[in-house]
Amino acid sequence: MASGKIENSLYWFAAILGLVLDQASKYLVVQYLKGARSFPVIDGVFHLTYATNTGAAFSLFSGQIDWLKWVSMLVSLGLVAFGIFARNLNRWEQAGYGFILAGAAGNGIDRFVAGYVVDFIDIRIIRFAIFNIADVSINVGLACLVIAVLFATKPVRKMPKP
Repeated sequence: MASGKIENSLYWFAAILGLVLDQASKYLVVQYLKGARSFPVIDGVFHLTYATNTGAAFSLFSGQIDWLKWVSMLVSLGLVAFGIFARNLNRWEQAGYGFILAGAAGNGIDRFVAGYVVDFIDIRIIRFAIFNIADVSINVGLACLVIAVLFATKPVRKMPKP
């Protein structure tokens, strides 16, 4: 890193962007929607609805926040170490792992600070679980990793001639 270039800069950009958007949106939701029933952005289609989740995705393991917060922390720390030490990641891998870090850290912060995760994105036309930006970040990250596996090419190392 002698050139001053940050290794895996897209990774860190995705992680910071996702985390800031997640925490800022949750702060606003708690300030303006807590206690309110729901705010229709497009009535019957897309609402902002304050909800809390003491479990994982889709309320799996509901009420088991104690060990889930530690899992979030370990995953986040593992991904931070990965971002520091990983070499030769293509842009899709960097973005993918960075967004997954943002999601794990965002929901992990909620679990440690509040004892639950704040959810608010309520898509009503498909009757789906209420979710948040951290959840979106994880899914965007997974999509990036699928693209990396299916379409991105790694540089081919030439074998030395005998």
